[in-house]
Amino acid sequence: MIRTIKKLHQRIYIIIIYLLGFIVYFSPLRALIELSFHNQLYSHFLLIPVVSISLLVMSRKRIFAEMGYSPAIGLSVIAAGLVSYAAGILWSRQLSQNDFLFFCMTGFVTWTIGSFIAFCGKRAFQKALFPMLFLIFMIPIPFILLDPIIRILQVSSAHAVDGIFQIIGIPYHRDGMVFEFTGVTIEVAKQCSGIRSSLAMLITSAVAGYFIFPSSWRRIVLSLAVVPITIFKNAIRITTITLLSIYVDEKFLTDSWLHRSGGVVFFAIGLVLLALVIWALRWHRKKASGQSLSQMDAEKIAL
Repeated sequence: MIRTIKKLHQRIYIIIIYLLGFIVYFSPLRALIELSFHNQLYSHFLLIPVVSISLLVMSRKRIFAEMGYSPAIGLSVIAAGLVSYAAGILWSRQLSQNDFLFFCMTGFVTWTIGSFIAFCGKRAFQKALFPMLFLIFMIPIPFILLDPIIRILQVSSAHAVDGIFQIIGIPYHRDGMVFEFTGVTIEVAKQCSGIRSSLAMLITSAVAGYFIFPSSWRRIVLSLAVVPITIFKNAIRITTITLLSIYVDEKFLTDSWLHRSGGVVFFAIGLVLLALVIWALRWHRKKASGQSLSQMDAEKIAL
């Protein structure tokens, strides 16, 4: 009876502090929601808390089996989040909307994590580590990091395109990001970096790795594989549209569905490549498990 009352109190405390968090961070949360409907770079933000809550619900018996209190750690995390939020408000005039929301959402996510630690305890948080840290995807990437990432993807995609055209054997002239063909000139612009699909694929790989692989290093390898897959996918898209514009119709490069909205087709190609990486990692895992069992059998025979 006492244990039931204790759990009821914990749930009430969690509901209260989360409601308080929504009140404190209501303004940036509303701004982020509005932005997610108008800018594709932020379109995934509404999905993140849904996935996080779903993962918590799916593992609720395991996560909440040993609930406790860790107020010192939890409140420290919440305080760190409030400092980030205060910094965003203090520098709001000097910051872009993206960077302002970076500070604000860092505060909101740390408030969410800190509240969980404070009123569910360290053990529960350790079991809920992935669902809680998954909320980090709600934080916009600051431009100081986003711009170099886009530049790396842009340049790498251009190099990949260069390699594909060399393999195909089509004559062209390259000047940096610009490729000149007979009658057609293309530029690998920032929009060709594939940053949106990269984020979507990174989120997909994180969730897939969580469900498929128990070991952290395989999850990391799967997430890192997103980078070369994105670059290759971008190169395939640029090459395909360019070839169609050269040999079929120039409108494929300027006014076609494939150019404007065909990213979903090439994103599907990226998912297929990601699935192949998952297959390779699972094969390696089975092979490693088989070798371990063989070694154990050999040791038993020796004994």
